[in-house]
Parts: sequence; C-alpha cells; structure tokens
Amino acid sequence: MKTALAAALLLTTALASQAQNHNAVLPYESLDGTAADAAASSSEYLAAKARWHNELAAFFRADQQQFPAPGGVVFVGSSTVRMWKSLAQDFRQVPGIVNRGFGGSTLADCSLFARDLVVRYRPRQVLVYAGDNDLAEGRTPLQVLESFARFANAVRAELPNTRISFISIKPSPSREHLMPQIRETNNVISAYLNRLPDSEYIDVFTPMLGADGRPRPELFRSDRLHMTDEGYRLWQSVIASHLPGAAPAPVPVAAPAAALP
Repeated sequence: MKTALAAALLLTTALASQAQNHNAVLPYESLDGTAADAAASSSEYLAAKARWHNELAAFFRADQQQFPAPGGVVFVGSSTVRMWKSLAQDFRQVPGIVNRGFGGSTLADCSLFARDLVVRYRPRQVLVYAGDNDLAEGRTPLQVLESFARFANAVRAELPNTRISFISIKPSPSREHLMPQIRETNNVISAYLNRLPDSEYIDVFTPMLGADGRPRPELFRSDRLHMTDEGYRLWQSVIASHLPGAAPAPVPVAAPAAALP
C-alpha cells in the first residue's frame, strides 16, 4: 500500500509539472505538433468522435443557434452532468453557464474532447465530473488520473488563465463495490490539483455518505446510479461556494438514524 501511495505521489508531481510547463512534450504529444493537434488526428480521437457523433452534433447545433459568450463557466462530463437539467437555473446568478455533459462518457473521453467541449468556449472556469465510468470499465485510479492530467494539459495549453475544478467521483450505491478505487482516484486527483495552480478539488463524495459510511440512498434514483433532485440540491450547495457570484444554498443533511427501541 505504501509503495502504491508513493508511486501515486510521484506521478501526481510529474503530471502537475507537465501541466504547468506549456512547452513540455506530453506523453501523447508529437515533437512537431501541439497536444490538441496530435489528439485530433489520433485513431483514439477519431473512434471516440464516431462513438459520440450524435451528442457532439447536438452540441454543434446548439452552438449554431446561440454560441456561448467567452468568459462563461463550462460543466463537462458524464450523465450526471447531462441530466442536471436545472443547472443554469440553480446557478442563475452566475453568467454564462454551459452544460456539455454527455451520458456514459469517461474521463478519457473528456480528455479527448477538451478542445471541442471546453477550449472553443474560452471559459473563465471549467468544472469536470467523470471517472466513475472509467473505473466501471476496468481502468485503475492512476489511469483515471492520467486522463484527468491530459484534460488539464489540453485546457491549460490554450487557456492558461482558466480555472480547472474537478468534482469528486460520487459514491453511487450501484458501484459500492468500487468504493476503494473511487476513494483512491479522488485522493490522487486531489493531490494532483494541490500542485496545479488555479485549480481545485470539489468534494461531493463526503456529504453523500451517511453516518454509516455508506451512500445515502435518498440521493439516488431507483437505478442506484443517477441522482434525485435531492442529490442535485446537495451538489448545488457544495459547488456554489466554488463559483464566484453563486448564491449559497443550505446543505441537505442525512436524516438521523432511528433510535433503537
């Protein structure tokens, strides 16, 4: 365990150093091109673009109708973001909220589409939620960290002043068997962000646990994966303090356990 933690610490330090050095050659970057150009021409990117064609086309159509003004706040990630239908209303005091969640996506997908779904909007802040689908597909916490580092590098390469916020992986009841990997992933990404300027880790994991240390069932739908309105109210209350101008909301707390007879 100590060896694994030491390896994670070394990796987070190395990845954070790469993210700060915009001239560094990254693991996925060719010597004669930018990371974005390399990703755009890679077979991995092209395969992902084909897989998510309908979702990307929908975003393109929305942009054609009204392209978001620069300087906004982009939320990107998996179905938890996509299904947050009241996102703009929940943070109505914050100008320029853009939802670019696409259901079933992974953090690896988000890293490939960083330019398509983040950089093109030139936001002042990006909040990303993804990673649990990666773990469910068998990726390790360090592989998820590497995907997040690629995402951060791609954003910082073109938007050095954009704040990068990672919303911790939530403890879904249907994925309770992955809790050790979820905790480790959250820990290594948090450590990475501690070394990356103008970035932050937003902990929604902890308040979504009950007094027994297990996921709070009232925060989740019947599929035990996606969130109820109460779950989104909790997220709103936690995230509001990380968005300049957002009104604070009360944090929904777990109901006290019934007293024993």
